[in-house]
Amino acid sequence: MTTVRKAVIPVAGLGTRVLPASKAIPKEMLPVVDKPVIQHVVEEAVKAGIKEIILVTRSGKSSIEDHFASNYELEHQLELKHKTAILDSVRNIVPKDVTIISVRQPEAKGLGHAVYCAAQIVNNEPFVVILPDVLVNNYQQEENDLQKMVSAFEQHNAAQIMVESVPQSQVHLYGITDCNGVKPAAGESAPIKGMVEKPKTNEAPSDLAVVGRYVLPARVMALLANTKPGAGDEIQLTDALDELLKDETVEAYRMTGKTYDCGNKLGFLQANVAYGLQHPDTAEGFKQFLAQQD
Repeated sequence: MTTVRKAVIPVAGLGTRVLPASKAIPKEMLPVVDKPVIQHVVEEAVKAGIKEIILVTRSGKSSIEDHFASNYELEHQLELKHKTAILDSVRNIVPKDVTIISVRQPEAKGLGHAVYCAAQIVNNEPFVVILPDVLVNNYQQEENDLQKMVSAFEQHNAAQIMVESVPQSQVHLYGITDCNGVKPAAGESAPIKGMVEKPKTNEAPSDLAVVGRYVLPARVMALLANTKPGAGDEIQLTDALDELLKDETVEAYRMTGKTYDCGNKLGFLQANVAYGLQHPDTAEGFKQFLAQQD
């Protein structure tokens, strides 16, 4: 099995759920404590062993690329002022052996289309897909969930889709996996029989919702090339995965961490509270502040 080295991160969305904050600033650049959302996601990928990150972007999102590029003037000023710790934080955003590449999605045609825009760079290798709206918090865990998914992919020779258990009353909001009645333990995987997009509460095959992390074989790109527009007249990644399921094993990996949907206002606030209580520079003072609130 080829080692998983590449990740595709679609960042071309408009961020309408967090307007007006995202009118002039990409939603992926909104900060969770002291790092933009996209940096948290890239760090997650790097920890999972990813060496090449492909951002699928559009016009108006150049600040994302700028964030990961060197800023010589800023670094020089920090050097002159001997602000070593801050200098390290901006100079070492990604390790030197990790490459970040951008490709354009010329028009909004769905998640499947965005992923397929990276096909030439993925170049017949297995790859990770990360949806940057969702932060996966594996605080104080030795391995993050994406690491475990990559390990499962390489051990089982099967695509991995991250899922989490959601309240039955909320299954209609998600893509739900059908694991034939099996519910894997947290940190484990189970074969998927099928997937249902936003089922009625009484028709959902399980409570295991797709989270926004995928480890996929190279063949998915070929399937996307032939995927016709589906829901919303867009090319859906789920449709390509349904085709993959017909003759290959696809597994649901049940996550161990907690998710925060930073693509909406409430999730973004929740992420800042959770990460603020974990950050060594803010944890104690923030805890005291929250205790004083009515």
